Amino acid sequence: MTTQELLADDPVWLILIKVVGIFAFLVVMTLFMINWERKVVARMQHRPGPNRVGPNGWLQSLADGLKLAFKEDIRPVLADKWVFFLAPVISCIPAFLAFSVIPLGGEVTMFGEQTALQLVDLPVGVLVVLACSSVGVYGIVLSGWASGSPYPLLGALRSAAQVISYEIAMGLSIIAVVMYSHSLSTAEIVKAQESGWFAWLLFPSFLIYVISMVGETNRAPFDLPEAESELVGGFHTEYSSLKFALFFLAEYVNMVTVSALATTLFLGGWRAPWPLSAIGDGVLNTGWWPLLWFVAKTLFFLFLFIWLRGTLPRLRYDQFMRLGWKALVPGSLIWIVLVSTVRAWKTEGGFTTQQLLIVFGVVVGILLLVSVLLPDKKQVDENAVPLAGSGYPVPPLDLRVPKAVPKKSVKAAKLPKEKAAVTTGKEAGDGDV
Repeated sequence: MTTQELLADDPVWLILIKVVGIFAFLVVMTLFMINWERKVVARMQHRPGPNRVGPNGWLQSLADGLKLAFKEDIRPVLADKWVFFLAPVISCIPAFLAFSVIPLGGEVTMFGEQTALQLVDLPVGVLVVLACSSVGVYGIVLSGWASGSPYPLLGALRSAAQVISYEIAMGLSIIAVVMYSHSLSTAEIVKAQESGWFAWLLFPSFLIYVISMVGETNRAPFDLPEAESELVGGFHTEYSSLKFALFFLAEYVNMVTVSALATTLFLGGWRAPWPLSAIGDGVLNTGWWPLLWFVAKTLFFLFLFIWLRGTLPRLRYDQFMRLGWKALVPGSLIWIVLVSTVRAWKTEGGFTTQQLLIVFGVVVGILLLVSVLLPDKKQVDENAVPLAGSGYPVPPLDLRVPKAVPKKSVKAAKLPKEKAAVTTGKEAGDGDV
């Protein structure tokens, strides 16, 4: 029985349990991630993290959430009332909705019912995740426009350009996975990785997706919509209380969703890693064990988000756009052509698909690395002022200094004619004496 047929027989009460379970899982992961991020970054910077609220400070995120709920809700006078209210809701709902097609495990028995650890398995499940991540940016753009302030508007415009750029690269990185698994269903993609992870077979796609998911979620070093040093706080500058908390929740839920999708597409989904999968004829791939492997792989990507934030500085806007349009998008297109060529060659005989894709993947990975590390050719400005050894500009050799105007003439020119004549006569009389 396929996953779709298994899920079609779920009773209504079991569907409601899955919905509540997914919602609770994402909320708990958000609280965990906020505190874990503060602790990991604190360890990287050799300082104490949260350690007062709860055992070892693990209830700090819950305390911060309750504090936000009781803060004053402020709305600017120039803000559009209804759009200002709906913007955080539009950002938050698609973040939760995207997780509905993610398979958390295989077949299990829940309260006597045989089912799969997945809410729904659609034939276009991957496209649902991409669509939800695209709709979420509308909340960011509308929040910046409805705030009636220039700084949130600048952050919203940056976010629109950012999502357009990196959504294209993310979509192109998934094409190779779809071509190899012959399906857009997330459950079928996991099933196609029974013999090996796509992270090794389609390494350039994996690399491009990981970079794109960081840019898609507005996380450091790509957090340009929220650049505090330039935009005060970005698109949510004018928000407070629960509305601000919804933006915070949407950001971390999106992080969990793209990490879970990366696990599904490239790391075998809920399947155990290779050494463990061979134990006992795949016993660790049955029952509730797959949920443990899925969460562990997702936490690996979430740790990568934290690691990048604590390590890399924020990129400039031109560097960010150049990486997306000049490296990721062309690299994805070249890789798709290579994968198509390999699959066509396989049908006519020749090398195995694994051998060819690994070779092409190494070549494309090297080309991407070279394109990122290779410095751009500097434009020489012939009219530029040369610099001295200390770094300060020096005057050109043919500089002509204008003649100085006498102070008395300047003083007389500023005075009225009659007063100037009196002053000049007085100075002349004093000279005669």
